[in-house]
Amino acid sequence: MSAIQIFDPALCCSSGVCGQDVDAYLVQAAADIDWAKSQGAQVERFNLAQQPMVFAQNAAVRGFLERSGQAALPITLLDGEVVLAGRYPSRQQLGQWLKIATPSANANAGSCCSGGKCC
Repeated sequence: MSAIQIFDPALCCSSGVCGQDVDAYLVQAAADIDWAKSQGAQVERFNLAQQPMVFAQNAAVRGFLERSGQAALPITLLDGEVVLAGRYPSRQQLGQWLKIATPSANANAGSCCSGGKCC
């Protein structure tokens, strides 16, 4: 299975899901990443505030930041290659890159009761 590395902007904690004003976007990203991990995927996250040397030591990330600045974060690498910048990958993207089936958004549609009517 492929390896994914996500280089986060400076966050208050490792996931960014902390404090009183939690960003729903970060909550969804953390849930999608946790889902991929639960499927056996190797996903690593690096926080600029806590691990700046990892950013400096990765040539792809360093080059991208030199060209685009910190506004390009987060940056996602798939097997060492930049595949996404400026936002977190969706569950569907993670599934596609890792060749993991993702549940369809309407997988349960019409399944609540017979005849398509809910009880």
